Amino acid sequence: MLIQILSHTPLYVWAILAFLVQRGLTAMRDRDVEVRRLVLIPAVMLVLSLQDMNAKFGLGGWALAAWAIGAAGMALLAGLAGASHIEAGTMPGWVRVRGSGQPLVMMMAVFFTKYVASVTLSVAPQLRHDTVFACAVCVLFGVFNGWFVGRLVRDLASYRMLPAGAAAAA
Repeated sequence: MLIQILSHTPLYVWAILAFLVQRGLTAMRDRDVEVRRLVLIPAVMLVLSLQDMNAKFGLGGWALAAWAIGAAGMALLAGLAGASHIEAGTMPGWVRVRGSGQPLVMMMAVFFTKYVASVTLSVAPQLRHDTVFACAVCVLFGVFNGWFVGRLVRDLASYRMLPAGAAAAA
């Protein structure tokens, strides 16, 4: 059955996985990034989650409520917990981002939640109308999206706190 599932997976799914792995591996190294590019991965993860939720359960009712609760709770935790992982970059509008394996783990969590939910619904399509299943999947997406948003907000707040001449001094 596993071979059937993998062989029936569209090629674009593997391309998305390759992109996310590449971005996650990049995130493991210290690097200089334009501040506006900090939004890229949180936005991609949000689009992947909401697109999947809409296709599977619709963007309303319990599914959206579960997502919102998961996202708000985790965004608050991620935004308040831990220190920022950015510092002044070498040029204005750039920051130095410390490497971490967390983004790779979270990107894989979004991808595999999306993949497993898709496979589960292809095997048991009646679960599309199961509120508990829909809420479980959507709260997971919310938690993952909330982590990315909380981290982004924390980093942007840290960026705003950097002295104006910090990039020139770095």
